[in-house]
Amino acid sequence: MRMRPTLSWAPTEDLLPGTTDLSPVADALRAGDVLVLSGAGISTESGIPDYRGEGGSLNRHTPMTYQEFTADAQARRRYWARSHLGWRTFGRASPNEGHRAVSAFGRHGLLSGVITQNVDGLHQAAGSEDVVELHGSLDRAVCLSCGTFTPRRELARQLEEANAGFRPVAAAMNPDGDADLTDEQVGDFHVVSCAVCDGILKPDVVFFGEAVPPRRVEQCRELVREAATLLVLGSSLTVMSGLRFVRQAAQAGIPVLIVNRDPTRGDRHSVTRIALSLGTALTTVACQLGIPVDDETAGSS
Repeated sequence: MRMRPTLSWAPTEDLLPGTTDLSPVADALRAGDVLVLSGAGISTESGIPDYRGEGGSLNRHTPMTYQEFTADAQARRRYWARSHLGWRTFGRASPNEGHRAVSAFGRHGLLSGVITQNVDGLHQAAGSEDVVELHGSLDRAVCLSCGTFTPRRELARQLEEANAGFRPVAAAMNPDGDADLTDEQVGDFHVVSCAVCDGILKPDVVFFGEAVPPRRVEQCRELVREAATLLVLGSSLTVMSGLRFVRQAAQAGIPVLIVNRDPTRGDRHSVTRIALSLGTALTTVACQLGIPVDDETAGSS
């Protein structure tokens, strides 16, 4: 039986209501050394759905777990069929105003770093540098036997050749890059193995049930220690992989600011939560700071 990961969160205490006052964010950026922690909500305006917001994918979709992927060949077939179809859309997504604003803040020296929980590469496509991809990236696959990396575009080419005529119509796309397909639509989809050792290929992302590499966690902890402010953008902070950095910052006396339309698991650790859409909020702040937000560096991921 396929078990659903524990992914939901409901407040057990009264939380302060969200505000629309962006002045704390503008003030923090003026002071500099702001560390950004972004989640799926920053990419929704690029056409990539989030997990938990209104219409979020968890209302209809159970993400693949690491345990299921590694243990079940049929699960891998289902995953790669869905992921291959989803990549045709996901791989063409472009940065939105929120990504471009973060990039602009970085170019003007206001940020100490960017940590993203997303696997879409849109921060980098917008021009942000030295982004820590907490959960990895869908733009490459890794062999679980020999560790060889395969660029996703090359893997897509191989899967196209192995599955000529595979053109099902998906009901929806999910934030982890796969598309909703029935078992009948998956059919006998052919999975490609590692070209070096014939091992199992897995997207180089952290699946649910899989731990973030310790070195990456420590890198993020060091960024938190060096930050003057932690700015959370578009994350519900439901899972511990992101929440731990909010807790770390709060315990160290580093102000935490959250921009997210809905309440988050980190609200009680924050100074304030601004309940606005990311594109609107960040471009407004950029305007207040006299920083132009353009799309000169934006491109396809």
